Amino acid sequence: MPKPPSFTARAPGDPRPRMIAIDWGTTSLRGVRIDAQGHISEQRALPQGILQVELGGFADAFAQHFGDWLAEDPQLCLLSGMVGSRQGWQEAPYCPCPADFSALCQQLLWLDVPQGVPTAIVPGMSSLAHNQVDAVHDVPDVMRGEEIQVIGALRLMDSRDGLLLLPGTHSKWVQAQNSTITGFKTFMTGELFALLAQHSILGKTLDSSAALEEAAFIQGLDRAQSPDTLSHLLFGTRALSLFGALDPAQSASYLSGLLIGQELHTMPAPAGSRVAVIGSSTLVQRYSLALRHVGCEAVAFGDEATWAGHHAIYDHLTQTTTSTPQSPP
Repeated sequence: MPKPPSFTARAPGDPRPRMIAIDWGTTSLRGVRIDAQGHISEQRALPQGILQVELGGFADAFAQHFGDWLAEDPQLCLLSGMVGSRQGWQEAPYCPCPADFSALCQQLLWLDVPQGVPTAIVPGMSSLAHNQVDAVHDVPDVMRGEEIQVIGALRLMDSRDGLLLLPGTHSKWVQAQNSTITGFKTFMTGELFALLAQHSILGKTLDSSAALEEAAFIQGLDRAQSPDTLSHLLFGTRALSLFGALDPAQSASYLSGLLIGQELHTMPAPAGSRVAVIGSSTLVQRYSLALRHVGCEAVAFGDEATWAGHHAIYDHLTQTTTSTPQSPP
């Protein structure tokens, strides 16, 4: 494995890009080029996640899609997401919590790429160290890619502390204190919704493609606060449909509210607290509505959190003081 490189400051006016930032997930590949002024000068999105890359083919795929950017001699290239998983380019060991920003940077996995550009994979994070794991009392939690979004969101908020929520197939609730990620929990909310809507009896009476029905969604949120088990609450979605209390569109929103409400029930945020919600606009809308319903303030972020996180690592490694990268006007 290559050793971490030494960075030297480039002369003012040097036109070469600062960095290439890559988010390489299971099903998609996204990248941005950040120019010498710290602005996002170009973006690319491709339907080539890690599962579409043949074994041993990551270097070639990377060069195929971003070779022209690499030829411009950027100072750094960072990759985050599932590219650092066991099925990715190279497995980057998890950085255990609690971990501050410096610890994450120290555990970057440096790659040997033919183009000669310093290239590293950002490690994922684990809730426990490997030697602390126990199948009953200390079950580990993991994330890859979300850690970079957390770093970016904190930077965008100019904050060192906060509760951050990253909805998706597997939703993450992350706690940060004094620029340290102290812990997090994962909920399989998105995957559960898809499985229930497509492969269970509930799917017979709901329309998962329907737009959000806000009233039904809030009913689901409130019902989720019941002490009953989730499996019982879920069957209630079907019973309400059979009794004509929910139509197919309402049933989908009610089910969504039940599942998201279970997260809020498990991770109660005090009324009046500020929660950063990072993700796609559709999911951010739902989770923000849920948080407002329980009296919290939701601060929304999208892709900008990812690229701000990459740029924060660039600044740390190169000892550069810059503003957050902005898209071109």
